Amino acid sequence: MDNKSLWEILVPRYTNERYEFSVDYHNRWDQYVRGIANGLTILRTAKGQWISPENELFCEEMIPVRVYCSREEIDKIVDFTLGYYVQKAVMAYEISSKVILKHNES
Repeated sequence: MDNKSLWEILVPRYTNERYEFSVDYHNRWDQYVRGIANGLTILRTAKGQWISPENELFCEEMIPVRVYCSREEIDKIVDFTLGYYVQKAVMAYEISSKVILKHNES
């Protein structure tokens, strides 16, 4: 039985110092994720706001990325993302556990 789900993770567009991450920097993250999940879907940026445990408001652009993988694999991706992008928090959430994935047999 397949224990994979479709997940979405929010990746920052800018550093904590407000510099935009380079395409090459994002590409290295993409490569890491592909190594775990064999693929990813990168969506258009979204504006996010969240309040930290210290009651500080953060307003930032995020890149939603969808990944089809297991819970253990998304945990690895979240842990990597926290360190790679030097984030205070990273959010990932399950979109669906009912996924149809078909490969062309020809």
